[in-house]
Amino acid sequence: MIPPTPGIAELSAHAGQEVRVRGWVTHLRSSGKVAFIVIRDGSGKLQCVLVKGSLAPETWERFAELTQETTIEVRGSVRPDARAPGGYELAVSDLTILGPSPTDYPIQPKEHGIDFLLDNRHLWLRSERQRAIARVRHEIEQGIRDFFYDRGFLLVDTPILTAAIGERSGLFATEYFEEGTAYLAQTGQLYGEAAAAAFGKIYCFGPTFRAEKSKTRRHLTEFWMCEPEVAFNDSEDNMHLQEELISYLVARCIERTRPELNELERDISRLETVATPFPRIDYSDAVTTLQAQGSSIKWGDDMGAEDETLLVEGHDRPLFIYNYPKEAKAFYMKENPADPRTVLCDDCLAPEGYGEIIGGSQREDDYERLLSRIQEENLPVDAYGWYLDLRKYGTFVHSGFGLGLERTVAWICGIPHLREAIAFPRTMNRLRP
Repeated sequence: MIPPTPGIAELSAHAGQEVRVRGWVTHLRSSGKVAFIVIRDGSGKLQCVLVKGSLAPETWERFAELTQETTIEVRGSVRPDARAPGGYELAVSDLTILGPSPTDYPIQPKEHGIDFLLDNRHLWLRSERQRAIARVRHEIEQGIRDFFYDRGFLLVDTPILTAAIGERSGLFATEYFEEGTAYLAQTGQLYGEAAAAAFGKIYCFGPTFRAEKSKTRRHLTEFWMCEPEVAFNDSEDNMHLQEELISYLVARCIERTRPELNELERDISRLETVATPFPRIDYSDAVTTLQAQGSSIKWGDDMGAEDETLLVEGHDRPLFIYNYPKEAKAFYMKENPADPRTVLCDDCLAPEGYGEIIGGSQREDDYERLLSRIQEENLPVDAYGWYLDLRKYGTFVHSGFGLGLERTVAWICGIPHLREAIAFPRTMNRLRP
Protein backbone atom coordinates (compact mmCIF):
# COMPACT_ATOMS: atom_id res chain seq x y z
CA MET A 1 0.00 0.00 0.00
CA ILE A 2 1.39 3.40 -0.99
CA PRO A 3 1.43 5.85 1.94
CA PRO A 4 -0.45 9.15 1.58
CA THR A 5 1.39 12.39 0.70
CA PRO A 6 0.00 15.11 2.99
CA GLY A 7 1.38 18.61 3.16
CA ILE A 8 3.52 19.42 6.18
CA ALA A 9 0.72 21.55 7.66
CA GLU A 10 -1.53 18.47 7.60
CA LEU A 11 0.78 16.08 9.46
CA SER A 12 -1.01 16.43 12.81
CA ALA A 13 -3.83 14.35 11.32
CA HIS A 14 -1.33 11.55 10.50
CA ALA A 15 0.43 11.07 13.85
CA GLY A 16 1.70 7.50 14.14
CA GLN A 17 1.12 6.83 10.45
CA GLU A 18 3.53 6.23 7.59
CA VAL A 19 3.49 9.04 5.01
CA ARG A 20 5.47 10.48 2.15
CA VAL A 21 6.43 14.16 2.22
CA ARG A 22 7.90 16.18 -0.64
CA GLY A 23 9.76 19.42 -0.28
CA TRP A 24 13.01 21.36 -0.42
CA VAL A 25 15.99 21.06 1.89
CA THR A 26 16.67 24.09 4.09
CA HIS A 27 19.08 22.70 6.72
CA LEU A 28 21.28 19.63 7.15
CA ARG A 29 23.31 18.26 10.05
CA SER A 30 24.73 14.93 11.07
CA SER A 31 26.41 13.44 14.14
CA GLY A 32 27.77 10.43 12.25
CA LYS A 33 25.07 7.95 13.18
CA VAL A 34 22.05 10.24 13.26
CA ALA A 35 21.26 12.85 10.62
CA PHE A 36 18.68 15.61 10.46
CA ILE A 37 17.07 17.21 7.42
CA VAL A 38 14.75 20.20 7.65
CA ILE A 39 12.50 20.59 4.63
CA ARG A 40 9.78 23.03 3.61
CA ASP A 41 6.91 22.48 1.24
CA GLY A 42 5.22 25.89 1.25
CA SER A 43 2.77 24.93 3.98
CA GLY A 44 5.34 24.53 6.76
CA LYS A 45 8.68 23.09 7.87
CA LEU A 46 9.45 19.54 8.94
CA GLN A 47 12.38 17.96 10.73
CA CYS A 48 13.26 14.55 9.30
CA VAL A 49 15.39 12.17 11.41
CA LEU A 50 17.60 9.50 9.83
CA VAL A 51 19.17 6.79 12.01
CA LYS A 52 22.01 5.06 10.19
CA GLY A 53 21.46 1.67 11.80
CA SER A 54 17.78 1.63 10.78
CA LEU A 55 18.27 2.46 7.10
CA ALA A 56 19.43 0.64 4.01
CA PRO A 57 23.06 1.62 3.26
CA GLU A 58 22.11 3.30 -0.02
CA THR A 59 19.49 5.46 1.75
CA TRP A 60 22.03 6.65 4.33
CA GLU A 61 24.56 7.36 1.59
CA ARG A 62 21.97 9.43 -0.25
CA PHE A 63 21.94 11.87 2.66
CA ALA A 64 25.54 12.85 1.79
CA GLU A 65 24.37 13.98 -1.65
CA LEU A 66 21.95 16.55 -0.25
CA THR A 67 22.56 20.29 -0.48
CA GLN A 68 20.48 23.37 0.26
CA GLU A 69 17.33 23.48 -1.92
CA THR A 70 17.60 19.87 -3.13
CA THR A 71 14.08 18.61 -3.88
CA ILE A 72 13.40 15.35 -2.05
CA GLU A 73 10.71 12.89 -1.04
CA VAL A 74 11.01 11.34 2.41
CA ARG A 75 9.05 8.38 3.63
CA GLY A 76 8.54 7.54 7.27
CA SER A 77 6.46 7.66 10.41
CA VAL A 78 4.99 10.87 11.83
CA ARG A 79 5.64 11.39 15.53
CA PRO A 80 4.94 14.27 17.91
CA ASP A 81 7.91 16.32 19.11
CA ALA A 82 7.32 19.65 20.83
CA ARG A 83 10.86 20.81 19.96
CA ALA A 84 10.43 20.28 16.22
CA PRO A 85 9.05 22.91 13.80
CA GLY A 86 5.29 22.48 13.73
CA GLY A 87 5.34 20.08 16.68
CA TYR A 88 5.95 16.92 14.60
CA GLU A 89 8.92 15.19 13.05
CA LEU A 90 9.39 12.33 10.60
CA ALA A 91 11.29 9.14 11.43
CA VAL A 92 12.68 8.45 7.95
CA SER A 93 12.65 5.00 6.41
CA ASP A 94 13.48 6.02 2.84
CA LEU A 95 14.81 9.05 0.97
CA THR A 96 14.54 9.90 -2.73
CA ILE A 97 16.20 12.81 -4.51
CA LEU A 98 13.75 14.36 -6.97
CA GLY A 99 15.79 17.36 -8.05
CA PRO A 100 19.45 18.04 -7.16
CA SER A 101 20.74 21.51 -6.32
CA PRO A 102 24.36 22.64 -6.93
CA THR A 103 26.46 23.64 -3.94
CA ASP A 104 26.70 27.24 -5.15
CA TYR A 105 23.16 28.26 -4.16
CA PRO A 106 23.43 32.07 -4.27
CA ILE A 107 21.63 32.99 -1.05
CA GLN A 108 23.47 31.75 1.99
CA PRO A 109 22.79 32.31 5.71
CA LYS A 110 24.76 35.56 5.83
CA GLU A 111 24.19 39.24 5.13
CA HIS A 112 23.56 40.14 1.49
CA GLY A 113 23.16 43.58 -0.09
CA ILE A 114 19.66 44.57 -1.18
CA ASP A 115 20.62 44.82 -4.86
CA PHE A 116 22.02 41.30 -4.76
CA LEU A 117 18.84 40.01 -3.13
CA LEU A 118 16.63 41.79 -5.67
CA ASP A 119 18.74 40.43 -8.53
CA ASN A 120 18.01 37.01 -7.05
CA ARG A 121 14.42 37.77 -6.10
CA HIS A 122 13.24 34.50 -7.66
CA LEU A 123 15.32 32.68 -5.04
CA TRP A 124 14.98 35.22 -2.21
CA LEU A 125 11.25 34.42 -2.13
CA ARG A 126 12.15 31.06 -0.55
CA SER A 127 13.39 32.65 2.67
CA GLU A 128 11.36 32.55 5.89
CA ARG A 129 10.93 36.31 5.95
CA GLN A 130 9.68 36.57 2.38
CA ARG A 131 7.28 33.67 2.82
CA ALA A 132 5.89 35.36 5.95
CA ILE A 133 5.32 38.62 4.07
CA ALA A 134 3.66 36.77 1.19
CA ARG A 135 1.28 34.98 3.55
CA VAL A 136 0.25 38.25 5.22
CA ARG A 137 -0.32 39.78 1.78
CA HIS A 138 -2.42 36.77 0.80
CA GLU A 139 -4.53 37.17 3.95
CA ILE A 140 -5.05 40.88 3.28
CA GLU A 141 -6.11 40.20 -0.31
CA GLN A 142 -8.53 37.50 0.74
CA GLY A 143 -9.78 39.73 3.55
CA ILE A 144 -10.51 42.54 1.08
CA ARG A 145 -12.53 40.20 -1.11
CA ASP A 146 -14.43 38.76 1.85
CA PHE A 147 -15.13 42.20 3.33
CA PHE A 148 -16.78 43.47 0.17
CA TYR A 149 -18.47 40.17 -0.72
CA ASP A 150 -20.13 40.00 2.69
CA ARG A 151 -21.44 43.55 2.22
CA GLY A 152 -22.99 42.93 -1.16
CA PHE A 153 -20.39 44.66 -3.34
CA LEU A 154 -19.91 43.46 -6.91
CA LEU A 155 -16.36 42.89 -8.18
CA VAL A 156 -15.86 44.63 -11.53
CA ASP A 157 -12.68 44.07 -13.55
CA THR A 158 -11.64 47.37 -15.11
CA PRO A 159 -9.32 47.79 -18.12
CA ILE A 160 -5.57 48.16 -17.85
CA LEU A 161 -5.28 49.83 -21.25
CA THR A 162 -7.23 53.09 -21.42
CA ALA A 163 -7.47 56.40 -23.27
CA ALA A 164 -8.59 58.32 -20.17
CA ILE A 165 -6.32 59.09 -17.24
CA GLY A 166 -7.29 59.63 -13.63
CA GLU A 167 -4.26 61.27 -11.98
CA ARG A 168 -1.62 63.89 -12.73
CA SER A 169 1.30 61.55 -12.09
CA GLY A 170 3.40 60.06 -14.89
CA LEU A 171 1.93 57.77 -17.52
CA PHE A 172 3.17 54.71 -19.36
CA ALA A 173 2.07 55.21 -22.95
CA THR A 174 1.89 52.86 -25.93
CA GLU A 175 0.53 53.08 -29.45
CA TYR A 176 -2.76 51.22 -29.71
CA PHE A 177 -3.32 50.07 -33.31
CA GLU A 178 -5.21 52.79 -35.20
CA GLU A 179 -6.69 54.31 -32.04
CA GLY A 180 -3.72 56.46 -31.14
CA THR A 181 -2.08 56.55 -27.74
CA ALA A 182 -3.19 54.27 -24.93
CA TYR A 183 -2.03 54.40 -21.33
CA LEU A 184 -1.47 51.78 -18.68
CA ALA A 185 -4.16 52.47 -16.12
CA GLN A 186 -3.25 54.58 -13.10
CA THR A 187 -6.58 53.69 -11.55
CA GLY A 188 -9.75 51.75 -12.27
CA GLN A 189 -11.82 54.46 -10.62
CA LEU A 190 -13.38 56.14 -13.65
CA TYR A 191 -14.73 52.82 -14.87
CA GLY A 192 -15.76 51.97 -11.32
CA GLU A 193 -17.96 55.06 -11.30
CA ALA A 194 -19.76 53.81 -14.41
CA ALA A 195 -20.26 50.42 -12.77
CA ALA A 196 -21.59 52.04 -9.58
CA ALA A 197 -24.32 53.67 -11.65
CA ALA A 198 -25.29 50.20 -12.85
CA PHE A 199 -24.87 48.10 -9.71
CA GLY A 200 -24.92 50.52 -6.76
CA LYS A 201 -21.79 49.42 -4.90
CA ILE A 202 -18.81 47.83 -6.57
CA TYR A 203 -15.07 47.44 -6.24
CA CYS A 204 -12.22 46.73 -8.61
CA PHE A 205 -8.97 45.14 -7.53
CA GLY A 206 -5.94 44.88 -9.75
CA PRO A 207 -2.58 46.25 -10.91
CA THR A 208 -2.06 49.94 -11.60
CA PHE A 209 0.89 51.79 -13.11
CA ARG A 210 2.47 55.17 -12.47
CA ALA A 211 5.60 56.39 -14.22
CA GLU A 212 6.79 58.58 -11.36
CA LYS A 213 10.56 58.93 -11.28
CA SER A 214 10.67 58.25 -7.57
CA LYS A 215 13.19 56.17 -5.65
CA THR A 216 11.55 56.46 -2.24
CA ARG A 217 10.57 53.47 -0.13
CA ARG A 218 6.91 54.40 -0.63
CA HIS A 219 6.75 54.11 -4.41
CA LEU A 220 6.55 51.35 -7.00
CA THR A 221 5.84 51.78 -10.70
CA GLU A 222 3.50 48.78 -10.68
CA PHE A 223 1.31 48.18 -7.66
CA TRP A 224 -2.10 46.82 -6.73
CA MET A 225 -5.09 48.87 -5.66
CA CYS A 226 -8.50 48.02 -4.29
CA GLU A 227 -11.00 50.66 -5.38
CA PRO A 228 -14.60 50.56 -4.15
CA GLU A 229 -17.19 52.98 -5.52
CA VAL A 230 -20.57 53.49 -3.82
CA ALA A 231 -23.66 55.20 -5.19
CA PHE A 232 -25.25 57.73 -2.78
CA ASN A 233 -22.27 57.69 -0.38
CA ASP A 234 -20.98 61.15 0.49
CA SER A 235 -17.52 61.98 1.82
CA GLU A 236 -18.48 61.17 5.42
CA ASP A 237 -19.86 57.75 4.39
CA ASN A 238 -16.68 57.20 2.42
CA MET A 239 -14.39 57.71 5.41
CA HIS A 240 -16.59 55.45 7.53
CA LEU A 241 -16.24 52.63 4.97
CA GLN A 242 -12.46 53.11 4.90
CA GLU A 243 -12.04 52.83 8.65
CA GLU A 244 -14.29 49.76 8.75
CA LEU A 245 -12.19 48.06 6.07
CA ILE A 246 -8.83 48.88 7.67
CA SER A 247 -9.95 47.79 11.13
CA TYR A 248 -11.28 44.54 9.69
CA LEU A 249 -8.06 43.76 7.82
CA VAL A 250 -5.82 44.46 10.80
CA ALA A 251 -7.93 42.33 13.14
CA ARG A 252 -8.01 39.51 10.61
CA CYS A 253 -4.23 39.51 10.20
CA ILE A 254 -3.70 39.50 13.97
CA GLU A 255 -6.03 36.51 14.25
CA ARG A 256 -4.87 34.49 11.24
CA THR A 257 -1.23 35.42 10.57
CA ARG A 258 0.21 35.81 14.05
CA PRO A 259 3.03 33.26 13.39
CA GLU A 260 4.04 35.20 10.28
CA LEU A 261 3.94 38.53 12.12
CA ASN A 262 6.08 36.99 14.85
CA GLU A 263 8.54 35.75 12.21
CA LEU A 264 8.77 39.36 11.00
CA GLU A 265 9.27 40.52 14.60
CA ARG A 266 6.25 42.79 14.24
CA ASP A 267 5.16 44.52 17.43
CA ILE A 268 1.58 43.23 17.37
CA SER A 269 0.59 45.50 20.24
CA ARG A 270 0.94 48.42 17.79
CA LEU A 271 -1.75 46.81 15.63
CA GLU A 272 -4.10 45.78 18.42
CA THR A 273 -5.02 49.43 19.06
CA VAL A 274 -6.38 49.90 15.53
CA ALA A 275 -10.14 50.28 15.88
CA THR A 276 -12.85 52.67 14.73
CA PRO A 277 -13.33 55.57 14.82
CA PHE A 278 -10.12 57.01 13.40
CA PRO A 279 -9.08 60.55 14.34
CA ARG A 280 -9.60 63.27 11.72
CA ILE A 281 -8.08 66.63 10.97
CA ASP A 282 -9.06 69.20 8.35
CA TYR A 283 -6.32 70.08 5.86
CA SER A 284 -6.20 73.73 6.95
CA ASP A 285 -5.82 72.73 10.60
CA ALA A 286 -3.18 70.21 9.60
CA VAL A 287 -1.15 72.94 7.87
CA THR A 288 -1.35 75.13 10.98
CA THR A 289 -0.24 72.19 13.14
CA LEU A 290 2.67 71.39 10.84
CA GLN A 291 3.84 75.00 10.68
CA ALA A 292 3.87 75.09 14.48
CA GLN A 293 6.10 72.00 14.38
CA GLY A 294 8.59 73.70 12.05
CA SER A 295 7.38 72.49 8.65
CA SER A 296 7.77 74.82 5.67
CA ILE A 297 4.43 73.72 4.19
CA LYS A 298 2.15 76.49 2.92
CA TRP A 299 -1.60 76.38 2.46
CA GLY A 300 -2.21 74.93 -0.98
CA ASP A 301 0.74 72.53 -0.93
CA ASP A 302 0.23 68.79 -1.06
CA MET A 303 1.71 66.94 1.88
CA GLY A 304 5.04 65.16 1.67
CA ALA A 305 6.22 62.13 3.57
CA GLU A 306 7.86 64.19 6.33
CA ASP A 307 4.67 66.16 6.91
CA GLU A 308 2.60 62.98 7.07
CA THR A 309 5.01 61.47 9.59
CA LEU A 310 4.77 64.56 11.81
CA LEU A 311 0.97 64.47 11.76
CA VAL A 312 0.66 60.83 12.85
CA GLU A 313 3.11 61.18 15.75
CA GLY A 314 1.36 60.14 18.94
CA HIS A 315 -1.51 58.38 17.13
CA ASP A 316 -2.07 54.68 17.72
CA ARG A 317 -4.37 54.24 14.72
CA PRO A 318 -4.67 55.69 11.21
CA LEU A 319 -5.44 59.39 10.78
CA PHE A 320 -7.72 61.05 8.22
CA ILE A 321 -6.72 64.36 6.65
CA TYR A 322 -9.70 65.71 4.76
CA ASN A 323 -10.73 68.53 2.40
CA TYR A 324 -7.50 69.37 0.57
CA PRO A 325 -7.12 72.38 -1.76
CA LYS A 326 -8.60 71.85 -5.20
CA GLU A 327 -5.28 72.56 -6.96
CA ALA A 328 -3.52 69.78 -5.05
CA LYS A 329 -5.98 67.07 -6.05
CA ALA A 330 -7.44 65.35 -9.11
CA PHE A 331 -10.05 66.86 -11.42
CA TYR A 332 -12.85 64.46 -10.51
CA MET A 333 -13.18 65.46 -6.83
CA LYS A 334 -16.31 67.26 -5.62
CA GLU A 335 -16.02 70.94 -4.80
CA ASN A 336 -16.57 71.60 -1.11
CA PRO A 337 -19.73 73.75 -0.76
CA ALA A 338 -18.47 75.15 2.55
CA ASP A 339 -15.15 76.27 1.04
CA PRO A 340 -14.90 76.26 -2.80
CA ARG A 341 -11.11 76.46 -2.54
CA THR A 342 -11.16 72.84 -1.37
CA VAL A 343 -12.60 69.49 -2.44
CA LEU A 344 -14.40 66.78 -0.47
CA CYS A 345 -11.58 64.26 -0.19
CA ASP A 346 -9.43 62.47 2.34
CA ASP A 347 -6.11 60.73 2.78
CA CYS A 348 -5.88 57.96 5.37
CA LEU A 349 -2.40 57.89 6.92
CA ALA A 350 -1.10 54.80 8.68
CA PRO A 351 0.65 55.31 12.02
CA GLU A 352 4.36 54.64 12.65
CA GLY A 353 5.38 56.78 9.68
CA TYR A 354 4.03 54.53 6.92
CA GLY A 355 2.18 57.36 5.24
CA GLU A 356 -0.87 57.34 3.00
CA ILE A 357 -2.50 53.95 2.54
CA ILE A 358 -5.82 55.24 1.16
CA GLY A 359 -6.84 58.21 -0.93
CA GLY A 360 -10.55 58.85 -1.39
CA SER A 361 -13.09 61.47 -2.35
CA GLN A 362 -16.65 62.33 -3.12
CA ARG A 363 -16.83 62.62 -6.89
CA GLU A 364 -17.94 65.71 -8.77
CA ASP A 365 -21.49 64.92 -9.91
CA ASP A 366 -22.26 68.22 -11.66
CA TYR A 367 -21.80 67.96 -15.45
CA GLU A 368 -20.70 71.56 -16.07
CA ARG A 369 -18.29 71.69 -13.16
CA LEU A 370 -16.70 68.40 -14.16
CA LEU A 371 -16.36 69.56 -17.78
CA SER A 372 -14.77 72.79 -16.57
CA ARG A 373 -12.25 70.88 -14.43
CA ILE A 374 -11.31 68.60 -17.35
CA GLN A 375 -10.69 71.66 -19.52
CA GLU A 376 -8.69 73.40 -16.76
CA GLU A 377 -6.41 70.36 -16.60
CA ASN A 378 -5.96 70.48 -20.41
CA LEU A 379 -7.26 66.92 -20.71
CA PRO A 380 -8.75 65.74 -24.02
CA VAL A 381 -12.50 66.20 -23.61
CA ASP A 382 -13.30 63.60 -26.27
CA ALA A 383 -11.51 60.91 -24.23
CA TYR A 384 -13.82 61.67 -21.30
CA GLY A 385 -17.09 61.83 -23.23
CA TRP A 386 -18.31 58.56 -21.73
CA TYR A 387 -17.27 59.73 -18.24
CA LEU A 388 -19.24 62.96 -18.63
CA ASP A 389 -22.25 60.89 -19.71
CA LEU A 390 -22.44 59.56 -16.17
CA ARG A 391 -23.41 63.09 -15.06
CA LYS A 392 -25.64 63.64 -18.08
CA TYR A 393 -27.87 60.58 -17.72
CA GLY A 394 -29.02 60.40 -14.10
CA THR A 395 -26.28 62.01 -12.04
CA PHE A 396 -25.99 61.04 -8.40
CA VAL A 397 -23.89 61.61 -5.29
CA HIS A 398 -21.16 58.96 -5.08
CA SER A 399 -17.82 58.37 -3.43
CA GLY A 400 -14.95 55.95 -3.52
CA PHE A 401 -11.35 55.40 -2.59
CA GLY A 402 -8.19 53.55 -3.53
CA LEU A 403 -6.34 51.37 -1.03
CA GLY A 404 -2.71 50.73 -1.93
CA LEU A 405 -2.16 47.05 -1.26
CA GLU A 406 1.63 47.15 -0.93
CA ARG A 407 1.53 50.11 1.47
CA THR A 408 -1.03 48.29 3.60
CA VAL A 409 1.07 45.11 3.57
CA ALA A 410 4.22 47.04 4.51
CA TRP A 411 2.48 48.72 7.45
CA ILE A 412 0.83 45.60 8.84
CA CYS A 413 4.05 43.59 8.43
CA GLY A 414 6.18 46.40 9.86
CA ILE A 415 8.63 46.31 6.93
CA PRO A 416 10.40 49.49 5.83
CA HIS A 417 10.16 49.27 2.03
CA LEU A 418 7.45 48.39 -0.48
CA ARG A 419 9.86 46.31 -2.55
CA GLU A 420 9.34 43.35 -0.18
CA ALA A 421 5.55 43.69 -0.17
CA ILE A 422 5.10 42.25 -3.68
CA ALA A 423 6.64 39.12 -5.18
CA PHE A 424 8.44 40.82 -8.08
CA PRO A 425 8.73 44.58 -7.46
CA ARG A 426 8.91 47.06 -10.30
CA THR A 427 10.73 50.30 -9.64
CA MET A 428 12.15 52.89 -12.03
CA ASN A 429 15.48 51.01 -12.16
CA ARG A 430 14.28 47.40 -11.89
CA LEU A 431 12.48 45.39 -14.57
CA ARG A 432 13.84 41.90 -13.82
CA PRO A 433 13.57 39.19 -12.69
